[in-house]
Amino acid sequence: MKKILFLCTHNSCRSQMAEGLVNFYLGDRFQAFSGGTQATQVNPLASQVLAELEIDISGHRSKTLDEFAGEEFDYVITLCGSANEQCPLFFGGVRRIHIGFDDPSQLPGTPEEVLPEFRRVRDEIRHKLTAFLTGDQS
Repeated sequence: MKKILFLCTHNSCRSQMAEGLVNFYLGDRFQAFSGGTQATQVNPLASQVLAELEIDISGHRSKTLDEFAGEEFDYVITLCGSANEQCPLFFGGVRRIHIGFDDPSQLPGTPEEVLPEFRRVRDEIRHKLTAFLTGDQS
């Protein structure tokens, strides 16, 4: 089974959704983890839009990269530009990829107003990562 680490700056939204989606849909082939350059908290709207797909990430917590020091991954995938620029080199020898997504947590408005954008980004993450991971099993 291949191990993947998804990285975003705060490990609160996109990387958490990517971890949940890959473990749910591709868990027979991949084991996904997520971390950030800074730890914050899991965005409740990220949990909500995954729960709509019967994926429970309510027990997830935001983690920094330090928690993964010394671990080996087959892929390290950055999901935001900041994490791509700040990704440390201690993941030496690993295949590092950047697949960027908009950050719905930065949108102004009430939860009801931004929820459609969380769903759009969730679906985009699911489609892009599934296509990438199932098309490239090297």
